[in-house]
Amino acid sequence: MSLCQWTFHCGSSHLTISGLELNSAPGTPPSPSSHFRVPVNSSLAASRVGETGETGGPFEGIRVPLGRHVRSYNHLQGDVRQRKLFSFQKFFLRIDTNGRVNGTKSREDPLSILEITSVDVGVVAIKGLGSNYYLAISRKGVLYGAVKFGIDCTLKERIEENGYNTYASAEWRNKKRQMFVGLSVHGRPLRGKKTRRRKMATHFLPIMV
Repeated sequence: MSLCQWTFHCGSSHLTISGLELNSAPGTPPSPSSHFRVPVNSSLAASRVGETGETGGPFEGIRVPLGRHVRSYNHLQGDVRQRKLFSFQKFFLRIDTNGRVNGTKSREDPLSILEITSVDVGVVAIKGLGSNYYLAISRKGVLYGAVKFGIDCTLKERIEENGYNTYASAEWRNKKRQMFVGLSVHGRPLRGKKTRRRKMATHFLPIMV
């Protein structure tokens, strides 16, 4: 029996666990006392999914392509959240009553209140509560509001290292590159073909309503 220590690194933080290591004879299964149950409070859950899932409830029948290496709130699958998405460019993303997507500086704009529904692991649908339109990215990378939920409305949600979220089309790519939801420095929607994960224009901070 010996004392051992492990250190796990995640970004800029680390977790150190100390405990006893029980040395048993070869072929002997470890006893329950040799296992550690360590509660870790983490907002990041990593998953590796390469299959296609089928949604249920109000999104039943829509087959959702799941992302690989998606950092998401796995335990919130099927969860519904009301949020405002505050861009790194300091705009609240909004969907107006005509289905146009843009940004606003107003904190009180009711069209910036969004309903985010987890339709599968790492995949969400975002709906404007004031306009009743779904946030969508077309095959050509155009950001728009869709009247009904469809494949354009499936977005891969990922938590980035800086704490902001990115939202990429779960269905469409441009020359194998992901296309993201993004707002310019003037609050105008960016074409998906011009967006990249590392560009701050695609980073949004979910704010509770």
